[in-house]
Amino acid sequence: MPNSVLTPATREANLLVDFYDRLPRAIAACAADPSPVREGGSFSPGFLLPELDERLRDFLAPATAAWQHLGQYGGHRMTLLDLTRNPGTGTTKTFASLLIVARAVEYIRRYGEPVTIFSPTSANKGTALRDAVLRAIEAGLVEPEQLRVVVLAPASCLGKLRSSRLSTDPRLRALNPVLLYTGPEPEEVKAIGQAFAAKYAPEVGGRLWYSLDLANYLVADTARAFFEQECDPIGSVPRLHAHAVSSAFGMLGYHRGRAVLEEDGLASQDTRPATLLVQHLGTPDMVLNLRHGSFDRAHLPAYEPDGNGLFVQSSDPRFPQVTYDPQEVLDPTFYTHRPATSPAMNELIERFGGDGIVVSLAECVERYPQLRELLAPTSCALPADLRALREWSLVMALTGVVNAVDRGLVEEGRDIVVHGSGSYGAADYRLLESEAMFQVSSVEDVAEAVLRP
Repeated sequence: MPNSVLTPATREANLLVDFYDRLPRAIAACAADPSPVREGGSFSPGFLLPELDERLRDFLAPATAAWQHLGQYGGHRMTLLDLTRNPGTGTTKTFASLLIVARAVEYIRRYGEPVTIFSPTSANKGTALRDAVLRAIEAGLVEPEQLRVVVLAPASCLGKLRSSRLSTDPRLRALNPVLLYTGPEPEEVKAIGQAFAAKYAPEVGGRLWYSLDLANYLVADTARAFFEQECDPIGSVPRLHAHAVSSAFGMLGYHRGRAVLEEDGLASQDTRPATLLVQHLGTPDMVLNLRHGSFDRAHLPAYEPDGNGLFVQSSDPRFPQVTYDPQEVLDPTFYTHRPATSPAMNELIERFGGDGIVVSLAECVERYPQLRELLAPTSCALPADLRALREWSLVMALTGVVNAVDRGLVEEGRDIVVHGSGSYGAADYRLLESEAMFQVSSVEDVAEAVLRP
């Protein structure tokens, strides 16, 4: 793989500010009803957005992305869509979180009611929501008592939780607790969070917004398609978009944005890109469902010890050829089993092309020097010591791409766009202080931590 160089074709944009005028159109394509939900048991602030004044521009400033050409691999032109440029998060969760908080700000202004955002998370979503809430407070869009955020993360993701003024300022720390779930199943944070919202919402004060809804994330991700159309519209060469996924919210949002462009006559459905889903062995559910119509792990290939401490298989090119452990969890960020988004993603791949591939830590380690050289000239440079890497999304995606190319899973002649959805190392942040987190194992533990301020 040749060294990459940034070229004059490299483009940057603020995906929310630069396409703010298109967001109402995106909202209409993603939300059945954009009105607030103020009655019943499931609150939503609606999708009205604040006026784009200077304070809001300052608040949205981290929502930047870059389109960077990476050279060629296996006859395919490679491009990185870098979505990691907010140093406060290092992930694509920045975009949706800023938009979620902007909607909450507009609701607070219109109705005068405080809002508490509650979100289960595998760390990155929670980090981004906390970053966005703090930015709203510091930009003067809201007062601390008007907008709070509570995140519930599994203990396995402790090393990804970050310190900020929300954790070091005693007042903000009390208002915005981080809850650490100590149970055995990381994904149980979703069930516990939903149960807490159903039982205790009236006691929170103001409105409790359980924000884990697909539409809350699709809208911001539509802007990826708008950005692509502005800086590198698809011509006669077909394109493949690759993304490391747990539930594929980002790719679903991208496709919704493409549909908006097509409906508005700005792009042709004939050039809609194919999709490559990249997962790991801990949760290969979307690839299993795509290939077999089932989430059953019985469809995984059989791994055999190779006599040198590794496990190998050669029967299915869509799964790792070598792994340290067939049950390994490469990155706890990807923790969703049986995602409800699989049918929609399967339909898109059936219609527009694509595939899925699962990678192992051993494969990522083998590719790491090659990928580090590839990314060195970009804004996603990898640490020299891979043990310092804390977010593996981008490495997973690129490993999946080069493996898919090498194994003949990518059609010849396609350009490849890799969604850089997350990448950060130990030196990029300070760990969350122990006094800023509450260990919980039940709905009642969550209630005690959240209701105490």
